[in-house]
Amino acid sequence: MTDLQPIATALLTVTDKSGIVELAKGLLGHGIELISTGGTRAVLREAGLPVVDISDWTGQPEAFGGRMKTLSFQVGAGILFDRQRDAAQAEAMQVRAIDLVVCNLYAFAQHRDLGLPIDQLIEFVDIGGPTLIRAAAKNSAAVAVVTDPSDYSTLLDELERHHGHTSLQQRRQWMRQAFALTAEYDQAIADHLCGQPLRYGENPQQNAVFVPSRRGRSMEQLAGKALSYNNLVDLDAALSVVLPLSAPACVVVKHENPCGFAQGGALASLLERAWQGDPTSAFGSVVAVNFPMDTSDLSFLQLADKAKRKFVEVIAAPSFTAGALALLTNNANLRVITVTEATTAQPQQRRSLSLGTLVQTPDVEPDLKRQVVSQKVPGRLDQALIDFGVHVVKALKSNAIAIVRRHEGGLQLIGMGAGQPNRLQSVQLAVARAQANLALLAGASQADEPLQLRDCFLISDAFFPFADGPALALQAGIGTLVQPGGSIRDAEVVAACDAAQAVLVHTGIRHFRH
Repeated sequence: MTDLQPIATALLTVTDKSGIVELAKGLLGHGIELISTGGTRAVLREAGLPVVDISDWTGQPEAFGGRMKTLSFQVGAGILFDRQRDAAQAEAMQVRAIDLVVCNLYAFAQHRDLGLPIDQLIEFVDIGGPTLIRAAAKNSAAVAVVTDPSDYSTLLDELERHHGHTSLQQRRQWMRQAFALTAEYDQAIADHLCGQPLRYGENPQQNAVFVPSRRGRSMEQLAGKALSYNNLVDLDAALSVVLPLSAPACVVVKHENPCGFAQGGALASLLERAWQGDPTSAFGSVVAVNFPMDTSDLSFLQLADKAKRKFVEVIAAPSFTAGALALLTNNANLRVITVTEATTAQPQQRRSLSLGTLVQTPDVEPDLKRQVVSQKVPGRLDQALIDFGVHVVKALKSNAIAIVRRHEGGLQLIGMGAGQPNRLQSVQLAVARAQANLALLAGASQADEPLQLRDCFLISDAFFPFADGPALALQAGIGTLVQPGGSIRDAEVVAACDAAQAVLVHTGIRHFRH
C-alpha cells in the first residue's frame, strides 16, 4: 500500500460545528463526496452544500431520538476494511469505502459541570462518535480521521499538497490524537459516573473524586469518617510497601513516605517497632499491615484510653478480628480499611502532567548482583537486611536514604531522609533521625550506653555523586553502606569507606521515586 491515500468519500458528523462549512467547501473543491448526519447535515444543507444523508448511505433511518445514526454495518465496514486484502470481499458485499472521518464528540464534560441529574447527563455520553473515531484510527493505513476543528486547515493543506491524497505520516499523527481523545473522553465519564466524591482534594480549594481500581487491589471501609484525597494517596503508598511482602510487615506512612517500617519478629510488637522509625512523624499517619490484625496487634496504639491514644488517620489490613474491629470502632474518626491484593499483574503507573500523562511499568526488583567493592569483606553479607533496605528506599521520595537494622528477631527502619534536592541533606536527616531513635530506645531499655550505628546498614536509592554523604554516615558510625554505584567518583566513595574500615556494597540498580 502506498504512503499516499486518496480521499473520495468523507463522513462528517460533529458536535462542534465551528469551521465545518468551510471544511466541507474545501473537500467539495477536491471532488470529495460528503456524507453527514443530523445537525451537521442540516448546517451543510443550509449553506447550500450537496451532502448525502447517512440514512440514504446505510439504507436505514436514524432512530430512537438520534441514538442510532452511524452505528451500522455499512458505515463500520466502509471505514474498517483493508483496502488491499479485503478489496474483493468488500466489492462482493457492496461495501463502499469511507476514506475520511471528521468527528468530534458530545460535550459530556460541559454538561457534567452544569450538574445535570444522571438520567439527563447520560444522553451526553457519545456512543457512535467514539466508534467512528476508533475505527478510522485503527485503519489509519488508509483512512484519515480528524477530531479537532483546528486541524481542518492542515487537512485541506494536505489535500492541496498531495492532489487529493493524505500522507501516512499525517494520518498517523491524527490517529494518535484520536485515540488520546477517546481515552480522555471515557476517563471523564468513568471519573464522574464511577467516582466517589471526596471531602476535597489535596487542598480544601480543590475538588476530587476517587475512582476504584478495576483490577489489582480492592478496598472496603469498615469504620471511621470519610476518606480524604490525602488519606488515599498515603494509603496507596503504604499498601505498595507491605502487600508485596510474604513475611509479616507493618509500615507507617506520612506524606507518601514510609517514616516507619518493620518486618518479621513477633506480630504483637510489629506496630511498635514500625512506629519507632520516627515517633514524631507517626502522629496523624496511615498504618498498614499485610496480616490479619487482632487486638494484641493493636495494643501499642492504646485505643481504649483516650488520654494515651496514639493518633492515626487510617489503619489498613487484609482483615480484622471481631475484637480488633470493636476496639477500632470506638474511635469514630479512625478510618478502618480492609484491602486485598489480586494475583493479576501490577497495573501500570500513571501520572498526570499539564503536558500529558506519563505511563510506566512498576519498579519491580530484578535479581540484584550485589558486589562488595570495599577492602573490608564481611564474613556473611546480610542479604535479607539489604533486601529490606532496598525495598523501603524504593518507596521513599528521591533523594532517598534509609538506615535499617536487625531488631528483636526482625528488620527495622530506624532513620530515613527523603525528598531532598541533594543526597547529602537526605543523609544528614537519616543519620540524625537514627541517632535520636537509638538514643530513645537505649533510654527506654535503660542501657548503659546509647545504641550504636555500627551494626546498621545505610541504603541509598541512587549512587553517591560525591564522597561527602558517605563521609557523614561513616563519621556517625555506620558500618555498611549499600548503593547502586556508577558515579564517576565511585573511587572516592570506596576510599572513604576503606579509610573507615566499613563495608561498601554496589547493587547496580537505581530506584528513583519522584
